[in-house]
Amino acid sequence: MEGAQPDVLIASNSPTPPAQSPHTVLTRIRAWMMVLPVDAVLLMTPVLWTPQQVKATIAMTALSVLMVTRGGRYRARLHLSLLDELPALLSKLLTAAAVVATVISLRHQQEVVTIFLVNAAISIGLVVAGRVVTTQLITWSRLRRVTVHRTVLIGGGGLAAELVRLLTRYPRYGLAVIGFLEDGTDCTAEEVTPRLGSLPDLERVVRETGADVLLIADGELSERELLDAVRTPACLRCDLLIVPRMHHFHTQTGLADHIGSIPIMRIRTPNLTGPARLVKRGFDILVGGLLLAVVSPLLALCALAVRLEGGNGVIFRQSRVGRDGRLFDCLKLRSMRPVDATESATNWSIADDNRVGPVGRLLRRTSLDELPQLWNILHGDMTLVGPRPERPHFVRQFSAQYDRYDHRHRVQAGLTGLAQVSGLRGDTSIADRARYDNYYIENWSLWLDIKILIRTLHEVLLVRGR
Repeated sequence: MEGAQPDVLIASNSPTPPAQSPHTVLTRIRAWMMVLPVDAVLLMTPVLWTPQQVKATIAMTALSVLMVTRGGRYRARLHLSLLDELPALLSKLLTAAAVVATVISLRHQQEVVTIFLVNAAISIGLVVAGRVVTTQLITWSRLRRVTVHRTVLIGGGGLAAELVRLLTRYPRYGLAVIGFLEDGTDCTAEEVTPRLGSLPDLERVVRETGADVLLIADGELSERELLDAVRTPACLRCDLLIVPRMHHFHTQTGLADHIGSIPIMRIRTPNLTGPARLVKRGFDILVGGLLLAVVSPLLALCALAVRLEGGNGVIFRQSRVGRDGRLFDCLKLRSMRPVDATESATNWSIADDNRVGPVGRLLRRTSLDELPQLWNILHGDMTLVGPRPERPHFVRQFSAQYDRYDHRHRVQAGLTGLAQVSGLRGDTSIADRARYDNYYIENWSLWLDIKILIRTLHEVLLVRGR
């Protein structure tokens, strides 16, 4: 069950103080607190009769939970249906079992693998049975109005009015509309719910009402202003739902959701915070540490070549802009000596500079000059995959020239990135780089990082450098 905001069990419109409300305890319960523990316990059940496979069972449990949640928060869908989610759930559980079974087969006899697969099949069956129970519990809480997500409609046209009517008539969706925002004159929704203001009021409305769902319907709204409005700090914690513009057609958006017959798309909120950031950091330390150990001999040879060609000062330090605009010293193998600090900070490209010797040119073409940044990664200044860091001089310049360029600094700078493996290296479009970087941030997943690293290796092996 993925997609919508985690269910928060709250007493809706209750005049009773929280300390006396019969739902006081339930107000602190979220769907992930119920569903994920049940899944994990049921996946671990085979340990009761096969304790010798405890490590394999733990590994499958951890991998399954990670795949089900996609490394982020667990979210219950609007339209709760185990049959709808069963294919995706089974594919993830079977994939986790296959990965662990493959590892076991490399170390143990076939009999051990067989026992594990039998246990995995039993635990998967138990998880499906557990999902029947948890789905019914969530549905019950919504129908009894125990679970209510305070929802702000963005747009006030006829479609918005129809959504209000559906959500009022069918509480099983768990959404309670508290009002709408509209910039234009079409306020049909005012017949069924109050108008709370216009789009610039969104952040204030979210803070004052405690809304945790934003539902974008029809209205006279600027898409550019809407994009900025829903990415403010107060709105980032909200689940963002949108009705497709051509909502009469079926949409293929993975695990589909809907309110009545109206399709709903879930817009991913940038999730490189909290648990996801810890997962990414752990991945950086593990993979970055292994890479540094593997390439240390090569790094030593490159450093020696730089020393022989240009003398002392093998490592070149340059101030770059990182997460939230903080500066850090980015490390590189020196490919040439700048005249002074000003030239280093403001010279855009040295690709055709005759001061770059054969060794420096080779290091830059093969990207070997970037290897010291593995230390930046282990130190926490950078990450393996993310927007490439730029110098403060150019950050100020590009932020003024290119739309949403400064939004790249929502995350840590990376050794490689989606823009770089898409051909945007060297003297290429800054606007395109910003678009690719922001796309990466909006759509981050651990698998996306892995794909970019694989593509980076491919680019390096083919020597598609600068």
